[in-house]
Amino acid sequence: MVEYNTALPKLEMREYGRHIQKLINHCVAIEDREERTRCAFSIAEVMAQLFPELRDEEGNNRQVWDHINIISNFKLDIDFPCDVIRENEMRPTPGKIPYSKKTDKFRVYGQNLVRMIKEISRMEGGLDKDRLIFLVANQMKKQLITVNVDSATDRRVFNDIREISGGGIDIDPDNYKLNEYIGITSQENKKKKKK
Repeated sequence: MVEYNTALPKLEMREYGRHIQKLINHCVAIEDREERTRCAFSIAEVMAQLFPELRDEEGNNRQVWDHINIISNFKLDIDFPCDVIRENEMRPTPGKIPYSKKTDKFRVYGQNLVRMIKEISRMEGGLDKDRLIFLVANQMKKQLITVNVDSATDRRVFNDIREISGGGIDIDPDNYKLNEYIGITSQENKKKKKK
């Protein structure tokens, strides 16, 4: 019967191929420790000949021994000629990611827009500042539309800008008009209806 690779066990390190893996599996299965050690050294020589670039400057084969230990699933019990990688070093448990516990009222805008508003509030007044405020306010309105079309009003955007800037930017909603945008959710509904 023909052996297909799809029916065989998974290769631990593909670059060495199935024959090296079979040799290492055979080596692990040897009961006599001295014979198992001789077998492992023979396999290490073959691997070093296949991949001479794995030798370090002193001519040691530490990386080859690491690979043998990995391919054997860390089951090879011999006296290694050097320190080899251990399973806990190979698959360390990741540290806990510190997430912020607070819920940000302005998370719909993203941190970049919030930072931009704070920077703009520190700028001196002028045409550049007014243009930046208008650009940021329009972007904020777009962000609001993606979440809820009904809440995306000019008044809300200007109030949020005032609150984020700590009162540094105060825009009268009666004197300024932001661009009108079509809600993304309404566009998706139209596309679905057409199909």
